[in-house]
Amino acid sequence: MKRTDYLSWDEYFMAVALLSAKRSKDPNTQVGACVANDQNKIVGVGYNGFPLGCSDDELPWSRDGAYLDTKYPYVCHAELNAVLNSISYDLRNCRIYVGLFPCNECTKVIIQAGIKEIIYLSDKYKDTDSVKASKLMLETSPDITYRQMKTQRSTILIDFSIDE
Repeated sequence: MKRTDYLSWDEYFMAVALLSAKRSKDPNTQVGACVANDQNKIVGVGYNGFPLGCSDDELPWSRDGAYLDTKYPYVCHAELNAVLNSISYDLRNCRIYVGLFPCNECTKVIIQAGIKEIIYLSDKYKDTDSVKASKLMLETSPDITYRQMKTQRSTILIDFSIDE
């Protein structure tokens, strides 16, 4: 008899996004994203961090202070990196899984890439202008949908000590 506690596709791709977030060096916010195509194949992953070649020891990680002394002008978000890291230039009809609802800048990238659905876990910044702008763009774009992922699971354990 087959197992019954296996991951759904949504759980699998969200788990990949959450695992990708663990690569982020941001001391405050770690976000990952996973792009899956309509054949349930992963075509891109990303996490928030500085652009390639930019020193994460020299650029600031601060959230507060003068704009240029914070991380905000420098960090590439997980969604942008997942699109840029994709193995295909054609992301039409793909889904993107992300821990946080995308900001307005990432939403523009998602729409322009032709991704058809956004699946997210948290909407904790729903009252910010950035997320309000995202939702306004999505509401006026007939080709893309979004939904908050619901699951009965609270954790998935990954054990590196696999028996041989």
